[in-house]
Amino acid sequence: MKSLIENINKAFDHRIRLGIMSILMVNEYADFTTLKELLGVTDGNLASHAKALESENYIAIEKQFIGKKPNTRYNATQEGRKAFQEHIDALEKLIQKH
Repeated sequence: MKSLIENINKAFDHRIRLGIMSILMVNEYADFTTLKELLGVTDGNLASHAKALESENYIAIEKQFIGKKPNTRYNATQEGRKAFQEHIDALEKLIQKH
């Protein structure tokens, strides 16, 4: 028998990571400032959680300059989209069982 929480992904167990992925699932990309404002987090918090998702290859981080200002953009990778969808599906199954 499979465990109810088998497909719940530990990489998404923090609300900030869940928020980052949720935003990136419905948008092609989001920049640092947009994510920071939508999630209500500090620079350091956002950067560390984004790095954790990047290390799992769930998001890609693209740094560029717009004029003379640095700009950091994030987008969900194909692998990240698949993993997040599996995570959401597992949560839905868990909720339906109870």
